[in-house]
Amino acid sequence: MEPILIQDVLKILPHRFPFVLVDRVLSAGNGEVHALKNVTVNEPFFPGHFPQEPVMPGVLIVEALAQASMFCLHERIEPGTVGYLAGVEGARFKRKVIPGDQLHLHAKLEFLRRGLGKTTCRAEVEGQVAAEATILFAVAKG
Repeated sequence: MEPILIQDVLKILPHRFPFVLVDRVLSAGNGEVHALKNVTVNEPFFPGHFPQEPVMPGVLIVEALAQASMFCLHERIEPGTVGYLAGVEGARFKRKVIPGDQLHLHAKLEFLRRGLGKTTCRAEVEGQVAAEATILFAVAKG
């Protein structure tokens, strides 16, 4: 497939600056996705987390994984459908994510039934696992 560029990402995700955390989708299909988040020093959270040593907050890495998870469904859901975070299981953080990093977001759909779904996810930087989690979500018309 052709990559999904930011213009089309914004057609699928309801999030907007400063909270859209997917810049590009490299591949999506068969319930799996590989997306990118380019982490820049201009991110609005870096001045407070932490000024001397900027680190992307773990909760935002999890949010980026949740947003990427919606692209596991993009072949199966109607336009205008929104995914609401319903739970996070087994979140582990193994590497700092800092300005200049390119965060590779991987998600695999485990199931989607009656509007409830689950993905297993991992975020990588330079081939190293930065975070992993299982994301639970509910989908509904926005």
